[in-house]
Amino acid sequence: MSSTLLHADARKAYDDLWQRTLAKINGDLNRLIYLASTRDYNSGRYHHAGLETHFGADAVREALETAHRELFEKLTLCSLEELVIQLALYVQCSRETPEELLRTWRTLQPYRVAIPLDVEPLTVHLFLSNLKLALEVLQQRQSRLQDRP
Repeated sequence: MSSTLLHADARKAYDDLWQRTLAKINGDLNRLIYLASTRDYNSGRYHHAGLETHFGADAVREALETAHRELFEKLTLCSLEELVIQLALYVQCSRETPEELLRTWRTLQPYRVAIPLDVEPLTVHLFLSNLKLALEVLQQRQSRLQDRP
């Protein structure tokens, strides 16, 4: 679903989401994780109380789902170096130490919850493969920085 095909109320909610929320989040991976957090893990439905008071639950759900899918597709198609940059931004914004976050991401793979519903399996595989490579690259860069006197 492209943002250009949204219903009128969903388009307004989408624009508001980008202007008031997503534009203030540094980095597409951070935005993707944020959008994934608006999805109920049990039902798969998206919710955003602030937007819903202005645009209605259905319009907001459509806007959130569209933004989530668009960012996922953008990150899936970006270069490995761009994904490493996005991951480094995410690590930088985290409250965890880079070592702890990278270790957790490599072992528990919490980033899997950021995948939108009903994505083609091949696209999911590409995203996960690229993210695992980005984790390894960033881990190596972090290790080199720690080894320097």
